[in-house]
Amino acid sequence: MSEKIKIGFIGLGIMGKPMSKHLIHAGYPLLVHDINRDAVKEVVNAGASEAFSPKEVAEKSDYIITVLPDSPDVEEVALGEKGLIEEVKSGMLYADMSTIAPTVAVKVAEELGKKGVRCLDAPVSGGQVGAEKAMLSIMVGGKEEDFNTFMPIFEKLGKTITLCGENGAGQIVKACNQVQVAMNFVGMAEAFVLGAKAGVDPAIILKVLSGGYAQTRVMDVRGEKIVNGDFNPGFKSKFHYKDLNIIMKTALDYEVPLPATAIVHELFTTMLVKGRGDLDHSGIITVIEDLAGIKARTKGK
Repeated sequence: MSEKIKIGFIGLGIMGKPMSKHLIHAGYPLLVHDINRDAVKEVVNAGASEAFSPKEVAEKSDYIITVLPDSPDVEEVALGEKGLIEEVKSGMLYADMSTIAPTVAVKVAEELGKKGVRCLDAPVSGGQVGAEKAMLSIMVGGKEEDFNTFMPIFEKLGKTITLCGENGAGQIVKACNQVQVAMNFVGMAEAFVLGAKAGVDPAIILKVLSGGYAQTRVMDVRGEKIVNGDFNPGFKSKFHYKDLNIIMKTALDYEVPLPATAIVHELFTTMLVKGRGDLDHSGIITVIEDLAGIKARTKGK
């Protein structure tokens, strides 16, 4: 299969770049596009070829993957001027692996579907580490037949790959994921700050909590980095804030009250107001530290 299928890949950011390289290493001919010229050059040097517009990607590819920042970016790439829609072919498979509003995922699927394109929304979880290690969790919305056809490609990118329902369902599940992740980060931050202000070393708190019922995946991946004050991004706070905006809009659409998520949303708003949007989302602890008047990474001092 890999010798025959040419994949077009749009979006070579913190997630897309390692994902694209996995496909190259798996033997897929890859055609890439991004507005970041340095990222394109790096992936081309790894074995890809270059396209200069989404339209060209559609013209020269069999399957297409996009990994883009937000809903407007996906709409523009898929449906805009010189977008995919201008050159897609009937029967083509398109997987959008961005995190976007479920309503936009459905709209894109409907519009491209009019041209015979089989669409999947397939957002991912796992951050930069998951992308680099091909250990992503992939949540997919679309038809089962299309999901099964695309599975060999998904398997080069992730380990937990789940069909969640029809178009849009993948984005709904990703929204649920981002609610839980944000809650976990804020809970861990409050625990560290409370303990630190009371005079307990956060490293001790991390050790104890990691061995009990409070243990979480985010604690395993980011706990030690938080204690060490390392907020180099695996997933930037501004992107989680974007996801929380999607979540609050989706909650409104479905008339679901999310009172705790609303508070977390305000905390992430504060992150951006304070100019910390490029920190890892675990950096939310800095907001709690500001409120408490201490730094939990200095043993309460």
